[in-house]
Amino acid sequence: MGRNDPLCDLIRKELAEIGEDPGREGLLRTPERVAAALRFLTQGYAMDLESLLNGAVFEEKCDEMVVVKDIELFSLCEHHMLPFVGKAHVAYVPRGRIVGLSKIPRIVDMFSRRLQVQERLTLEIAGALQGALDPKGVGVVIEAAHLCMMMRGVEKQNSKAVTSCMLGCFKSDPRTRAEFLNLV
Repeated sequence: MGRNDPLCDLIRKELAEIGEDPGREGLLRTPERVAAALRFLTQGYAMDLESLLNGAVFEEKCDEMVVVKDIELFSLCEHHMLPFVGKAHVAYVPRGRIVGLSKIPRIVDMFSRRLQVQERLTLEIAGALQGALDPKGVGVVIEAAHLCMMMRGVEKQNSKAVTSCMLGCFKSDPRTRAEFLNLV
């Protein structure tokens, strides 16, 4: 990374386009820092579910709801490339297979570390668990604050977006859905 990095070159040009001097002392290393941040914030593109799970799917007779809630997440809105931050609540009802609990936040991270819209992020997390485990059902709720709504546009500081995806018994059984929503 550095002088021969195309991303750094683009960031230098961007600085000049907004009226800044990319050669100013305080901005000399900014292109490298921004490029490194963007690469970190979008590292989910280089990840895949199979490698992430790494064999941590286990046969187990458990058939009660498994919930991991308050999973911190951050992502970049694909419309403005501004952050949105919040929490994901993820649940599933096993059908003879469970996943290591630490894998659920990692799945959230894999999909949130891409340019995203919250609606798709919610669906991708649910779909990944459904595909990996074939559970009786999956429920995902995400609540997040979007800097694109806070810093520009409508400039609403205290609003949060809430999205959900309910699959299987979470969609078809009101009691299962209610249990999940009460837990989170």
